[in-house]
Amino acid sequence: MKIHSMGVRAVIAMTLLLSLAASEEETAKGSVKFKGGNFTMSCPGLGKWYRRSAQVGDGEEHDSLELDYNSDTKGLYKCVYKDNGEDKEYYFYVKGKACANCIELEAAPLALAITVDMAGTIILMMIIYKCTKKKSSAGSTQASKAPARAGGRAPPVPSPDYEALNPHTRSQDPYAIVSRTG
Repeated sequence: MKIHSMGVRAVIAMTLLLSLAASEEETAKGSVKFKGGNFTMSCPGLGKWYRRSAQVGDGEEHDSLELDYNSDTKGLYKCVYKDNGEDKEYYFYVKGKACANCIELEAAPLALAITVDMAGTIILMMIIYKCTKKKSSAGSTQASKAPARAGGRAPPVPSPDYEALNPHTRSQDPYAIVSRTG
């Protein structure tokens, strides 16, 4: 019975959290994005841009501002925009790492490339396995095997088929000499 009551409590808690999240007003959000040696700030609405109470940009209202990033441009910025007829301020603190020759790598394309590469490798391995697998037929063929000798025995030890090694024509290198022990 305790498991059932804990499950009910969990459902009630999740319902309460979801209803609170749905009832909250969605606040406008700005963002800062770095690309190469620049950064771009996006204001929630059309507004004027300021840095330390000094106006930045051309004085016109814009929804975004792009600047070169260096030690002089990092710091606190604000965007003053109108929302329902009243002035609102949105603050940005810009500090990051940027370089002109950097390449931005996003996770989704990288994961897709790795997944496609692995799938291609597995498919290629399966094709190679299927093509090189030995296909055994019902009847065995003797053509590929060497003919069996009569009696199934090797020739006698002092075989007349082989010539004895001549010690004068053999190399005297350390690994050319066969030493018999035991």
